[in-house]
Amino acid sequence: MTKHGAARSHEAAAAHVTGRAVYTDDQVRPTGMLTCWPVHSPHAHARITGVDAAPALAVRGVVTVLRPQDIPGPNDVSGHTHDEQLLPTDEVHYLGQAVTWVVAETDDAARLGAAAVTVDYEPLPAVTTLTAAIAADSYSGPEKWITRGDAEAVLATAPLVLDGEVLIGGQDHFYLETQASWASIDAEGNVVVHSSTQHPAETQIVVARVLGLARNRVTVTCLRMGGGFGGKETQANGCAAIAALAAYVTGRPVRVRLNREQDMVLTGKRHPFHARYRVAATQDGRLLALQVALTSDGGWSLDLSEPVTSRAMFHVDNSYYIPQLTVSGRVARTNTTSHTAFRGFGGPQGMLVAEEVLERVARHLGLRPEEVRRRNLYRDAADCPPDEVDAATTHYGQLIEGNRLPRIWRELLDSSDFTARRAGITAHNASRPHRKRGLAITPVKFGISFTNTKYNQAGALVLIYADGSIQLNHGGTEMGQGLHTKMLEVAASTLGVSPGRFRAMPTATDKVPNTSATAASSGSDLNGQAVRDSCLTLRLRLSEVAARMLGRTGSEDLVFVAERVHAPGEPGHAVAFDEVVAEAYAQMVSLSATGFYRTPNIHWNPETGRGKPFHYFAYGAAVSEVEVDGFTGCFRLRRVDILHDVGDSLNPLVDRGQVEGGFVQGMGWLTMEEVVWDATGRLQTFAPSTYKIPTVSEVPEDFRVQLLSDATQDRTVHGSKAVGEPPLMLALSVREAIRDAVAAFASTPEAARHVPLASPATPEATLWAIERLRDRAPRLQQVAVPP
Repeated sequence: MTKHGAARSHEAAAAHVTGRAVYTDDQVRPTGMLTCWPVHSPHAHARITGVDAAPALAVRGVVTVLRPQDIPGPNDVSGHTHDEQLLPTDEVHYLGQAVTWVVAETDDAARLGAAAVTVDYEPLPAVTTLTAAIAADSYSGPEKWITRGDAEAVLATAPLVLDGEVLIGGQDHFYLETQASWASIDAEGNVVVHSSTQHPAETQIVVARVLGLARNRVTVTCLRMGGGFGGKETQANGCAAIAALAAYVTGRPVRVRLNREQDMVLTGKRHPFHARYRVAATQDGRLLALQVALTSDGGWSLDLSEPVTSRAMFHVDNSYYIPQLTVSGRVARTNTTSHTAFRGFGGPQGMLVAEEVLERVARHLGLRPEEVRRRNLYRDAADCPPDEVDAATTHYGQLIEGNRLPRIWRELLDSSDFTARRAGITAHNASRPHRKRGLAITPVKFGISFTNTKYNQAGALVLIYADGSIQLNHGGTEMGQGLHTKMLEVAASTLGVSPGRFRAMPTATDKVPNTSATAASSGSDLNGQAVRDSCLTLRLRLSEVAARMLGRTGSEDLVFVAERVHAPGEPGHAVAFDEVVAEAYAQMVSLSATGFYRTPNIHWNPETGRGKPFHYFAYGAAVSEVEVDGFTGCFRLRRVDILHDVGDSLNPLVDRGQVEGGFVQGMGWLTMEEVVWDATGRLQTFAPSTYKIPTVSEVPEDFRVQLLSDATQDRTVHGSKAVGEPPLMLALSVREAIRDAVAAFASTPEAARHVPLASPATPEATLWAIERLRDRAPRLQQVAVPP
């Protein structure tokens, strides 16, 4: 038997490390499979005036070239906004966009065919940066607002008012497995798609739409993904639709598998953001009011940009009570690839703004940032008198219940030996003119649920076979995060058997329909409850059979444990699980059950900016210590201490891995992963040679991760909490530790009262920040930089 909370290895760990794990493009290829290659636009914005595919068709091995007129249904692969064509008909909107796809017998033939296609363009004006889009008033969709109180009135009379702006860079998902899909048409004209997708149901919807079919004619299966991070939530749909269209046109199975450069050019990134703020505070650093205008770079189409921007608006407070707060959000339209979901889904960008504001206030007042942060933390609703409950209420009206931040803050300061280390760093910096150390602690409060309320539902299907083996199906997808491992443990603990009895099936739309994306950190919450619901139904049926076998009249209180079933307090008088299953089959009792779950008591009104969009909040905090080289701007991450709230962990081993991995990925976004387009809109960072992600050398030298103890969460599966996204925001402590080290280079205390720092804080950006505080930036700006 398994027990939830066991530190078990990932169910496919051995297959991953030995290379036996099969991903979408690793399957045995069916006879006659074709492959696709894109024809990229050389312009960021242009009118298509002609396409000549004849030279491509003359290439040996080329079968066809896909054109818009080949699409039997609507030429639309957007999830909801209907602003994204599968194949452009009149215009291209970013440099690298796929104008058409060549379908051929081999990769080489497809590549040569794509090079032979001639496309004529009429170039059009292009907007290729977020700041240019703001200046040009280039937006998609309306501006949105969330308001509490009257920030404008407080800002007019406050003792301290500061203003500033922040430009936040994007991030490439850089999953190990690039986008991949296989498609075939069966003898009845039904479509079978294997896709590396986080949202099989939406991939089914898009493929059915493009082919003009009912959804029951399309089956989408996801074996597993080699990483997703949000990049396969919507953007897997286009590859699947191309493969399906090519299969429809040719009548043969077709694959699409992007190489690394194609993937980086064609797919969206974490949204770059621009924020402009005004903040009012008291002389002891307590925030009084905040106005923030957020603008996200959506790229050429909306994709998920509006909900991403909304989540940034939800999280612009991070963990801090701000009595008067007004935040606006808008999506800028640029001629770059369409940006999309990324781990945190806008939350990290909003929380970065919050930390920027807190740091700015603290340094301006000459106060320690950690003390200003502590003074502004939200309180718990249970600790507030009725007239002070606002201090435990978010700016969108949700009461913060079970706030663990004050406890986490105290315990982490103590376990990290923060005070003594702060004194040691001060002494170190006083004697080292060219290498300074920095220390910072930052909190995380992250809302868990889809903010589009209808997505907070999940289904499952559990099948028990007469030999006692069990098949587990649920609507979540496995992308290396350990979801299947957790679902196996939930099912096994509910039925009182070993996980070895189960086979976790690939996620498929013909087993569990109408599923939500595996996203928003809700995979375990939603699917775990649905799996448990299925197993409880089966357990009830088996209990009635077992009661008769045990000679009992009642079945409600039977215990399922250690592969056996017995009455409470009577473990010596038990029947084996296998025997109960066999008897249930003999008695013609159904041994399959569906399960369903929907998150209770959540709601959101986007018109009023009020509601309870989140089921609960995940909390955490991190202390980071860095050392920065004053000659190069390079930093070394000396030590990280993390205390994170995962409730009662379903699997501490998996959860620790998520905390560690999320933190390192966040550190990459904030310090080294710089996405760069040139003035023409061409992506310059399209490969590992030009795009730097963290490696083992950037992992903290001393990495201490603790999961919060005694942290049962009410109304969740086995008292657990989501853990996928929240740890990424813990890396904000690295950025603030770098800022702390940069401040130590200041030529005067007055110079350190404002420490601007770019995001990402690359070595170049950090060096410039140091030189500004040394008052040497003007001299450096005169140095010629080679092109």
